[in-house]
Amino acid sequence: MNPLRKLPICGAQLTSRLFSAFAKPHPAFVAFITAGDGDTAANLDALVEGGADVIELGMPFTDPMADGPAIQAANLRSLGAGTTTADVLQIAYDFRARHPDVPLVLMGYANPMIRRGPEWFAKAAKGAGVDGVICVDIPPEEDDALGPALRNAGIAPIRLATPTTDAARLPSVLKGSQGFVYYVSVAGITGKQQAAQASIEEAVAALKAQTDLPIAVGFGVRTPDQASAIAKVADGVVVGSALVEIVGEFGKDAPAKLIEYTSALADAVHSAR
Repeated sequence: MNPLRKLPICGAQLTSRLFSAFAKPHPAFVAFITAGDGDTAANLDALVEGGADVIELGMPFTDPMADGPAIQAANLRSLGAGTTTADVLQIAYDFRARHPDVPLVLMGYANPMIRRGPEWFAKAAKGAGVDGVICVDIPPEEDDALGPALRNAGIAPIRLATPTTDAARLPSVLKGSQGFVYYVSVAGITGKQQAAQASIEEAVAALKAQTDLPIAVGFGVRTPDQASAIAKVADGVVVGSALVEIVGEFGKDAPAKLIEYTSALADAVHSAR
C-alpha cells in the first residue's frame, strides 16, 4: 500500500508525540534498530514493550559513514533482503497504526531522503506517521536541502551536535532544529567507543545553555550503568548498536531478547533521577 495515500495526520499531532516523550517526569530512553533487518515489526513492538519512549528507525544505506560494524552489518542484511525506501515507510505506517502514541524518528542519509525531492520525502514521511528525521550527512549549512520541507510537513528535523562542534558553529546547528538535539558523545562512529562521563556532562551543560530543546546523548552507550549515568544529566539516552547486535545474533528469537535488554536499559534511564 502507498503511504502517500494514507494516514492524514496533522503536524501538531506529529510534534506533540516527541514533546510528550521528553515532558515525562523522567529522562527518555531512545531505542534504535535498522528497518528491514529481521522481523522489524516484531522487533519494534519488543522495544515498545520493553519501555522505549522514542523509537529511531534506521533507513538502510550502502555507505553509512557514521555507523560502526554492527549497524553497517545490519544495513547490509537489510539491503540484501531487498529493503527499499517504500518498505521503510510502510514499516513506519504499520508501526503508527499499532502504536499511535509512541514517537517514531527516521535516521539515515541524504540519498534515500532527497533523491525524489525533499517535498516527496516529507509528504511520504508525514503520511507514514513519522515524527522526526535525523539526516546524518546534510549539515546545517545546507538545511535548504531537506529542513524546510520537513518543517512544513510538521516533522522535526533533529540535528546532531558532536564533541567537535565549537561555540562558533553551535548556533547554526541549533537553528531550525526541532524535537530534540542528538549529542554524539564520541568523535567517531557508532559502536563500542565510550565517552568519559565528565565530557558528556560538560557538553550537555553547554548545549542546555544555548537551547531549550531536550538533549539526548548517544553513540557508545551499551549498558544500563552507562545509560543511568548519562540520564542523570541528559534529557534522553540513545542506544543503538547493542540492540542491533541482538537482532543480528538471535534472528527470529530477537524480540524476546530485545524486551529483556530494553527493559533493563529503560529502567536504568527512568530511575536515574
